[in-house]
Amino acid sequence: MSEQFITRRDFMRLMAGVGISVAAAAALSNADQLRALLDQEIALETGERSAHAHGDARHRWGMVIDLRACIGCDYCVYACQAVNDVLDDMRWNVHLIDRTETGNVYHLTRPCLHCQDAPCAAVCPVGATFVREDGIVIMDYDKCIGCRYCQVACPYGARSFNWTARATASGYQAEWGAAEVEQRPRGVVEKCTFCVHRIDRGLSQGLVPGVDRAATPACVNICPVKARVFGDLNDPESPVSRLIAANPTFRLREDLGTEPNVYYIPPEGLI
Repeated sequence: MSEQFITRRDFMRLMAGVGISVAAAAALSNADQLRALLDQEIALETGERSAHAHGDARHRWGMVIDLRACIGCDYCVYACQAVNDVLDDMRWNVHLIDRTETGNVYHLTRPCLHCQDAPCAAVCPVGATFVREDGIVIMDYDKCIGCRYCQVACPYGARSFNWTARATASGYQAEWGAAEVEQRPRGVVEKCTFCVHRIDRGLSQGLVPGVDRAATPACVNICPVKARVFGDLNDPESPVSRLIAANPTFRLREDLGTEPNVYYIPPEGLI
């Protein structure tokens, strides 16, 4: 077996994770025992991270947001904050109000766009953010060093830096749904994940993201007017593919060549 090295930070965290104090760890005289214990915990953590690391290349997950239908209720914003435990000043999903050249007001909501040629991934010096095989742009919070290069590189303003350690929940859970993921630690960048935990768990259970609610992003499920639709862009029969085929669509800043996986159906008078 190849030799493994871990940092002091990793060692302290692993010891705490298996319920062993630093003093107790130091008292372990059998190096093989300690190495075996560390190997076991590293394997468990690696397995948990790798579950979200690769995705399935058969799929490419995407979203369609119908600006003709959106009423600006903010339900998608609040559901995201509840399920992903996101604070008001770090919203992963934002709501903007604009007006067409013909004077019609419309509501535009913007999650992370999950770009296929993602500038955030290109500039990350440690590989903490990357594009999975299924098109989801993911964050590995264990790797993130807080340099914020990805935040600067994102042309859509979809990333936030976690400046402080959290002590409380976002406060949206009572009305909008229980938190389903852990809070992010201080010193990392965070963003919308397309509720990847639901997608991966749903696929393992034979569910279809975008069709089965348990495997579908919270923002899509909550929309009262069905302005958000999710699914597999590689499947021509999926809800998103059918919508794109049947309607004119655009993607934000297509001139940048980022190839987002979020498509918008324009309101009347926009294009």
